[in-house]
Amino acid sequence: MNARELAIERMCVLAGVSRRSFYRFDPDAKPGERDMDLRDAIQRIALEMPSYGRPRITAELRRHGWVVNPKRVHRIMREDNLLCLRRRKFIVTTDSRHGFRVYPNLAGEMKLTSVNQLWIADITYIRLEAEFVYLAIVLDAFSRRVVGWALDRTLEAKLTMAALEMALSRRNVKPGLVHHSDRGVQYAAGDYTGLLDQHGIQISMSRKGSLRQCGL
Repeated sequence: MNARELAIERMCVLAGVSRRSFYRFDPDAKPGERDMDLRDAIQRIALEMPSYGRPRITAELRRHGWVVNPKRVHRIMREDNLLCLRRRKFIVTTDSRHGFRVYPNLAGEMKLTSVNQLWIADITYIRLEAEFVYLAIVLDAFSRRVVGWALDRTLEAKLTMAALEMALSRRNVKPGLVHHSDRGVQYAAGDYTGLLDQHGIQISMSRKGSLRQCGL
């Protein structure tokens, strides 16, 4: 952190405002500094509400106090591979409006006594200094241990497949294991469910997806 950033941090503490609020209105802030906080806000909206396009995301940003025009929102969404969430078949997050089979929730009634009884799969985004990356994990619910994971700059279906393949290569699973996820198309797609079926894994899905942001 340079001298200017230290001064900004100090001013924000004294004024009782966040760095995001400062960069939002600071005319001397670097474009990259302002963009990262705006991009973070866009990521949250786009991943929580996958059906939102540029107009609705712009409106949501303005509702939260951002002074921003649709062209800027469009540019950032294009740079962060968010526009394709609504354009390509296999690049969406937790949007359950797809033509694949949706499975019932089996996880809610389970009483766990050991590992490899219930795996939970999820996707989140991670904010880095100058970009965002996406993380898919497969978690063993009993041990709370991550058994498979994958990182990528896009949300294509290969992200979740890579995490599942890692988990399967690291654990000797037996028929009866339950795999639980949201209803996102990556988890409902034929390649993914087919791999689960191939290993005798039961498929469980929640009513609504849950993406979480990790700030690093």
